[in-house]
Amino acid sequence: MGTVSPNGVGNAAFTEGVLQGRSGVRRISRFDPSEISVQIAGEVRDFDELAWVEKRERKHVSRVLPLALAAATEALRDAGIDSASLPLEQRRRFGVILGSGGGSQEFTEEQYRLFFHQQYKQMSLFCVPTGVMGTLSSELSVRFGLRGPSHVVTTGCTSSTDAFGYSLRQIQSGRLDMALSGGADAPIALGIVKGFLLMKILTDSWNQAPEKGSRPFSVDRDGFVLGEGAGVLVLEELEHARQRDATIYAEVLGFGSSFDAYGVTKPDPEARGAARAIEWALKEARVDHRDIDYINAHGTSTRLNDQMETVAVKRVFGEGSRALPLSSIKSMVGHLIGAAGAVEAAALALTLKDGVLPPTINLTQRDPECDLDYVPNTARDYPIRTAMSTSFGFGGQNAALVMRRLAS
Repeated sequence: MGTVSPNGVGNAAFTEGVLQGRSGVRRISRFDPSEISVQIAGEVRDFDELAWVEKRERKHVSRVLPLALAAATEALRDAGIDSASLPLEQRRRFGVILGSGGGSQEFTEEQYRLFFHQQYKQMSLFCVPTGVMGTLSSELSVRFGLRGPSHVVTTGCTSSTDAFGYSLRQIQSGRLDMALSGGADAPIALGIVKGFLLMKILTDSWNQAPEKGSRPFSVDRDGFVLGEGAGVLVLEELEHARQRDATIYAEVLGFGSSFDAYGVTKPDPEARGAARAIEWALKEARVDHRDIDYINAHGTSTRLNDQMETVAVKRVFGEGSRALPLSSIKSMVGHLIGAAGAVEAAALALTLKDGVLPPTINLTQRDPECDLDYVPNTARDYPIRTAMSTSFGFGGQNAALVMRRLAS
């Protein structure tokens, strides 16, 4: 796995940040936010884009590409894979399947800004190809010489969890042995932030204390914090991984997906679609709901999502939901949109490996409608074998992933 997150660049820093409950939310630095009411975001800091793309090409690529490249490079290194040395047949069975909510949207915004300010000559020659969503996976396939399917899944906030599900299907079918899977997003641009702000779903109450702005399940939350980042995991057929003596974080057991068909942005408050996605993931994983030890929750810090997710857990897990811990790392990194599920899946893999639950920080007083165990404020040692990650998106997209720690 490889991670590039607002509270840590690289697996080691990300792990430390998550377990220490360290917030990566700060005042926006990528543009001057003084003229809008939302002035905080989960930006990836201390990240050198020129370490991943050459200076001459930087103006022709979106920020999302170096973020994805950094995560993918670490993932391959962590997996002990030198893609350049793989035989051609193995590279043909190695795919790149990523998720992204906006892809190069911030790049496209900048190109239109140049155009409408009559600065035609400053526009990039790659305005169109870079702005195409599929370019993200194509670039990684080219960089690493991987010739399996190269796709970008874009389903909003469930994008990278859906990408894992798609990758899982490709491996289960025998078409692939391995896939670089996960997601990346870089939505910290003025127009994008303003668009979210018009929907009244971003918090604007914590500009003076940014690290406290993301507050999932807390009674005083008033919206989510936008974030950027990337998470990439190497998904591999189990026996294939064992034959090359790979280090295995966890086994992916099942994936579930559904759609609410309820509203353009609002989730079904009865959580019927969300519960159905969780139930499908459990069914495919061939595990009972009582076997789930922990949920890495979507937990956006919006009233509607947090309450809906709580209802979904209660629908599926019944009385057992009272004893089931769940937590949201968005409290520390913000909402990474299409990359959220990828970074959260990475956190879940670490949880399974180390047996430590990440906290939900800034949870000082629970919303009365959110009355489960959200692992408030401090990481917790906890015996864990089988766990789940959930993702929910605008329009009623729902996705869930079940993982298990392999017995040593």
